[in-house]
This record gives sequence, structure tokens and C-alpha cells, in this order.
Amino acid sequence: MEALIERIQSEGTYIGNGIIKVDGFVNHQIDPILTTAIGREFAARFAAQSVDGVTKVVTAEVSGIAPALATAQMFGVPMVYARKHRPITMPEGFYLAEAPSHTKGGVVQLMISPEYLSAQDNVLLIDDFLATGLTIGAIVELIEQSGAKLCGIGCVIEKVFEGGREYLAHLDVPILSLAKIDLAGDSFTVF
Repeated sequence: MEALIERIQSEGTYIGNGIIKVDGFVNHQIDPILTTAIGREFAARFAAQSVDGVTKVVTAEVSGIAPALATAQMFGVPMVYARKHRPITMPEGFYLAEAPSHTKGGVVQLMISPEYLSAQDNVLLIDDFLATGLTIGAIVELIEQSGAKLCGIGCVIEKVFEGGREYLAHLDVPILSLAKIDLAGDSFTVF
């Protein structure tokens, strides 16, 4: 996706430890025009992969919400995000998985209410980054706990140097990235 690649090249910063700072347009401050284009691009690319019948788009709180919502809008389906803290309104029997957080440090719990994800659902998983694949793997665990069918995984930016695609390959679903980043010393390349 050329507009995304250009934006990463012009505004992205490598801050060390494998972290690429793009929070001025992807996950802290959101560019709504770019985000809408991201949703449109995911819809087109998954259609080209013959992914159809999607009933839900799932992501993790917080930074996956914007691209997941834009994608859900293009499919005309609800978007569900895995919460990191259980609200008092969430019923017992919720789905729970854990994942390490590279940017926050430590382990985070992810949970989804059975009210919003079930065995009748066909799910697209959309997130902002594909790095090690561990967070996406935890969301996949939630989807599996619900009995829903995973139809594909879409990531706005893939850090190819962290091996997430290989970690998730056993899922045997399309894994699509709109931009890929690789490290070269203290700088990065985008393609």
C-alpha cells in the first residue's frame, strides 16, 4: 500500500529495541483518511484471496481498533476487540488468553465475552503490527475457544525481522501485511 509505505518512510522513526514509532498516524494519533484506506485495502486483498462470509472482525485493545473498525466497516460486520481488563459487565465464562507485550513489558491478559463471539462466526483478525506473532497467537486462542472460524489475518505493518509470519504459518489462513519493515543497523527499510 503505497500511501502507507510513504507515510512510514517520511514519519516513522526507529527508537531501538526493534520498536518503530509510527504513533503519529497509526496508533496514538489516527489519520482517519489513511485508516479508511487501510480498511478498504484489507477488504480488497482478502477478497482477492477468496475470503468471504466474514461475520466479525477481531483485534486487540487498543492499537488494533482503528484498522479493525475500518475493515469491519468495509465488510459491513461488527468489530470486536479483546479487552485487557475485565469490566463488571462481562459475564462469567469469557474467553481468556495471555500474551507478552513488547512495548509495555510484561504479560497482558486478553479477553472476549462469549456474547460477542461464537461458533457461528467467521472471523478476520486485524491488528496494527505483526512482530513475533505472540499477541496475534493469543487472539487466535480466543477465537478457537469460541469455536469461531479464523478466515484470515491482516496486519497494517509487519516487522519481518521478528519472525511472526513463520510463527503463525501453521494456522493455514491468508496472512496479509500492507507494509513490511526490516532493520539494517540503526535504520529500517520499508517495502
